[in-house]
Amino acid sequence: MSEQPPQVPDQPSEESADLHEHDEAGGLAVSENYRCGFAAIVGRPNVGKSTLLNALLRRKVSIVSPKPQTTRHRILGILTRPEEQIIFVDTPGIHSGGRRAMNRHMNRAALASLQDADVNLFVVESLSWSDEDQRVLDALVQQKRPIILVLSKVDKVTPRERLLPFIEELNRRAEFVEVVPLSALKKSNIEQLPSIIARHLPLSPPHFPPDQLTDRSREFQAAEIVREKLTLRLRQELPYGLTVSIEQFKEEDGRLLVNAVIWVERTGQKAIVIGQGGEQLKEVGRASRIEMSNLFGRPVHLELWVKVKENWSDNEMALKQLGYEM
Repeated sequence: MSEQPPQVPDQPSEESADLHEHDEAGGLAVSENYRCGFAAIVGRPNVGKSTLLNALLRRKVSIVSPKPQTTRHRILGILTRPEEQIIFVDTPGIHSGGRRAMNRHMNRAALASLQDADVNLFVVESLSWSDEDQRVLDALVQQKRPIILVLSKVDKVTPRERLLPFIEELNRRAEFVEVVPLSALKKSNIEQLPSIIARHLPLSPPHFPPDQLTDRSREFQAAEIVREKLTLRLRQELPYGLTVSIEQFKEEDGRLLVNAVIWVERTGQKAIVIGQGGEQLKEVGRASRIEMSNLFGRPVHLELWVKVKENWSDNEMALKQLGYEM
């Protein structure tokens, strides 16, 4: 049985609802001062990059969890406003120490995004600095593109004046075109960031239609939703040893039929994902169906299977087969 929560159709944000007039061809009629470009969101793992992207778009396009390295892919999030279109690039956290093929893939995806960006948002957790932060900053400086320093999680800093020496220290490490303290979780100081970014984008017409929020397919989003629910429930067990692929995604009689395979690396992990009496898998399926129904605006029938692909996260060919861009 598929659960059928109330349908929530996609709603445009207040800013995008009355955006642009359309020309006769259905494109956007924009001024010669319109700006459009790419802004990569980069930083070490677990500093709040995906949370920031979702807050900026007012819509969840990138999954989040307290576990580092949740983001594994390069994901575009598109914010269209009257005077600019900002194409955010959510990237995996740049990290050291991991020697598996998956770690190499995530670092490649993140570093490649820096090369394509017009401006880079360097996300640093407030009052926290590590060797991995320095590694990210070194990579950014090499690109010779504008860097906006974004201090995340400022809601945890009291009094706020404690940030000043920290900002001064970071300013000695590199030249930043802007410094923006904010809290994506509390939606604090988020509203000013797009205008700040736009100042560093080229004059250009928009690259995407005004109602497009991401470059990722619905199948990709469905797989990521399942993976997020697994990561949240299996936080200590095996979040890095599982991935999800979609085998069927089709509409039938007003609902979506989704078949997903959860891949693990060892036979013993299969029992952990399924849980006693199948309870773990049922809860993952229930939570995933609810979110998919809300996201896609229709009832969802979801079937999940758990399969073993030995050592998939350290196998370049297996990663490619499972949809990781190598």
